[in-house]
Amino acid sequence: MVDTTAAPLDAVRRPTVAVLVPCYNEEAAIAKVVADFKAALPDATVYVYDNNSKDRTVEVARAAGAVVRTEPLQGKGNVVRRMFADIEADVYVMVDGDDTYHAASAPALVDRLVTEQLDMVNGARVTEIEAAYRPGHRFGNLLLTGLVTFIFGKRTNDMLSGYRVFSRRFVKSFPALAGGFETETELTVHALELRMPIAEVETPYKDRPPGSVSKLSTYKDGMRILWMITKLVKEERPMLFFGVAALLFALLSVILGIPIFVTFVETGLVPRLPTAVLATGLMILAFLSLTCGLILDTVTRGRREMKRLRYLEIPAPDFAPLGRG
Repeated sequence: MVDTTAAPLDAVRRPTVAVLVPCYNEEAAIAKVVADFKAALPDATVYVYDNNSKDRTVEVARAAGAVVRTEPLQGKGNVVRRMFADIEADVYVMVDGDDTYHAASAPALVDRLVTEQLDMVNGARVTEIEAAYRPGHRFGNLLLTGLVTFIFGKRTNDMLSGYRVFSRRFVKSFPALAGGFETETELTVHALELRMPIAEVETPYKDRPPGSVSKLSTYKDGMRILWMITKLVKEERPMLFFGVAALLFALLSVILGIPIFVTFVETGLVPRLPTAVLATGLMILAFLSLTCGLILDTVTRGRREMKRLRYLEIPAPDFAPLGRG
């Protein structure tokens, strides 16, 4: 009997690769980004999604050979949602349009995804150039990445990297609810929550070219990312979120209530009635918060199962890696 379970190498088709480049005012850098990724991945299609640029980003990207499309809703998260919805491919390479990421690493990232049948490969930034990765941004990344990995599981060291490779099943099962730079956090948590097979590869990182200006606001976007983490904890870990709130309410109630209880035992009187009412109200809030956590934990489990089933509807990647002849 002939074994037909393993297809010959020639019968395994190569993956179609799409390079996704969200852009806002990147006239100075976009031509090189397009050229470098077309050289690194010659069979890939490079898509540049312009996000209301005020300069010549669209014209320069089109002249460089990219497929240019637009997204009028401002914010990187809105662009990512549009790209993931519009583009059909087997493998998606997402990179910022500021020419800070290493295009020559793209084939290795794609091969890693395809060879190991992964759903996401994260390009962790490595650089000695202080201007490229400022100490404040580095510290903020470590802090926010540490917070997310502490809550959701440590499987990445650079949660905020803009250089990633995705499988089709990741892209088409990703809800994409974020509007701005917090989309990287949402991408990471999506992979961690569904326990997808992922990997991280260190990639060189460099400074922007002259004339290119960062759109990232350290404090404003840092607070937006922190707020996104808080919302994701509430939505994906409701028992933890509301359990901590319940514990805080209960502790405060006990701290306020103990002196009143002691006085009542000794004298039979409740001299500080407002404080007693406050302590009682806080304890009621603690039980309400705990109840919310228990109920929402069940709801979240059902949502996670639905997302997992949607993810499993899409076939796993099974292609010949780019490096094979």
